[in-house]
Amino acid sequence: MAQEDTKITVRHTAAEAFVVALLEASGVSRKNAEIVARGLVQADLRGVESHGVNRIPSYLARVRNGVLDPKTEPTLTQVTPVVAQVDGNNGFGFPAAHLAMETAVSMAQTFGIGMVSVKHSNHFGMSAWLVRQAVDAGMMSLVFTNSSPALPVWGGKSQLMGVSPIACGAPGGENSIPFILDMAPSVAARGKIYKALRRGEKIPPDWALDEEGKPTDDPEKALKGVMLPMGGPKGSALAIMMDVFSGVLSGSAFAGGVTGPYNMAKPGDVGHFIVAIKPDLFMSLDDFRQRMDVLYQRVVESDKMEGVERIYFPGELEQLTEERRLQDGIPFVQGEIDALNVEAERLGVPGIQQAP
Repeated sequence: MAQEDTKITVRHTAAEAFVVALLEASGVSRKNAEIVARGLVQADLRGVESHGVNRIPSYLARVRNGVLDPKTEPTLTQVTPVVAQVDGNNGFGFPAAHLAMETAVSMAQTFGIGMVSVKHSNHFGMSAWLVRQAVDAGMMSLVFTNSSPALPVWGGKSQLMGVSPIACGAPGGENSIPFILDMAPSVAARGKIYKALRRGEKIPPDWALDEEGKPTDDPEKALKGVMLPMGGPKGSALAIMMDVFSGVLSGSAFAGGVTGPYNMAKPGDVGHFIVAIKPDLFMSLDDFRQRMDVLYQRVVESDKMEGVERIYFPGELEQLTEERRLQDGIPFVQGEIDALNVEAERLGVPGIQQAP
């Protein structure tokens, strides 16, 4: 695999401006384009390239094929003082999810907790950007979504459940970082398979099975087969849980009915479930932050197993990657730059600007 210093780097500001220009040229409002761009670039900054700017070509293909409405706005319905629902109206998932978290945070600031269900949405990228939205507002959060079929249920062999991420977070203290967990119920996120395919790379053989049910290191064969759940039945059950809270509860597609972001046949009909929680409900905020400091220190200072140099808090590796890439730029391979510039040429906007 190529090292980052051999790749083409792009400043995060240039990447955001490029995405905004593409989206605006496709009919997306400036406000929504900026929300999408921030979410995608945050993923690249945190090292989650599978959910970063390289998603744009598939999103725009869905726009061109008429299965994603670039001009629509999400609509909000208040159900109770602490519960609301957002209808994504088949627009980009990012603005719908952003509105949901913004609303959940607002309710939590007044009532201690806010819960928002989202229906008729689309892929919203990396879940951690929504957790960050809550953390930046001083809130704890839960972020669930369902997704297109990729996993078998435990004991099955066909795609039924999505590789639907489980994400949550909490603010840190003066001497700790925020807790940010964002993980798929599979051994690896499906987006990493697409990333390997784009880059002409192999994948570890324990990530997926091919169409014949055999382990494969070929990303193309893996995408025709099934992803493997982490922990066997435990990963399968977590994937079903995401479908219950995000799909069944919201009124969106579920039980294998979600359309994936690379499928141009019909709208995604993705569902999300978002909760914001005020951290000082049961103690002062100072006490909460001090307790988070203790937790952080106990985790990272734990006795290390043989061969381990450092123990990281959930989200810490990504934070360190972000700090480095804010300074050095985001790495891309030439094929990814070329694919992005094809979209720019198609829409008549300048190509992505590489770092000097």
